[in-house]
Amino acid sequence: MQGIGLEILELVAPLLEVMAPIMPGDTFPRFFNMEMMQRSLIASIMVTIVAGVLGVFLIIQNLSLIGDGLAHVSFGGVAVAIVLGATNPLWYALLFSVIAAILIHELQTRNILTGDASIAIFLTGVLSIGLISLTVWGGGVTADIHSYLFGSQLLIDKDNLNWIATVCISALIFMAFIGPSLLACVVDPLAAKVQGLPVKGIGLLFSIITAGAVVTMVKVVGALLVTALLVTPAATAQLVGNSFRSCILWTQFFGITSLLGGLYISSEMGAGSGSAIALFAAILFAFVAISKTTINAFSHSNDN
Repeated sequence: MQGIGLEILELVAPLLEVMAPIMPGDTFPRFFNMEMMQRSLIASIMVTIVAGVLGVFLIIQNLSLIGDGLAHVSFGGVAVAIVLGATNPLWYALLFSVIAAILIHELQTRNILTGDASIAIFLTGVLSIGLISLTVWGGGVTADIHSYLFGSQLLIDKDNLNWIATVCISALIFMAFIGPSLLACVVDPLAAKVQGLPVKGIGLLFSIITAGAVVTMVKVVGALLVTALLVTPAATAQLVGNSFRSCILWTQFFGITSLLGGLYISSEMGAGSGSAIALFAAILFAFVAISKTTINAFSHSNDN
């Protein structure tokens, strides 16, 4: 069995090859007609879609920093895995991130620590474990380690594609089931409890889903730039969306646009893919924010 990621690749590849001739640039079209690049593009799109769904919920809950925190935790897991000689460091990253997400959620719900404080503690603590492990036993920050810090489209092999596809599809299935209940819990936790919803259980499951999704993003944009996919498109969407559903749709639009724009800049200018995606997402946010501010100011001046 070739795996769900490769099955998706086999299904989508003919469409990508049809699109390749109309893509701009000299190098960017290779993402549409070369299998190695197609793997990267498909994995990135799946990750971006999941990030868009989760990002809206995170912003509503004022938990934007949890993605950044879990990304640093996952890097600590990757570092430990590499030191131990693991074949797929992402499994260690997933384990570390899920444990951290559960502990952060418990510390917050039991009022032991605020969310920001618990995120900061795990971010610095686990990251330090990873860096010390690399320095003492792992030979320092190698090119492979660098790819987990800043992302590398070229290092998404067949196993990584299958792994990312499995996690992303699982996350979307879980979110389809808990999405309405999660929204009710976020908007009014007390009313959700009265209705009999397991508020704590839903929040815990959402934290675990977020942890898994963050690990997939580390492979695409790197541990230091996860916020670029998880938060920035959702924040941009909030500037133009007038309902929860419209925010979800706008987030997908801004996320995919940032991804493709970043990949174009990266491939044509030789820049890092993660950095280019993050930069494009930030520029897009600035453009929308400035445009909205200008339009609002102009409309107010006309009213006066």
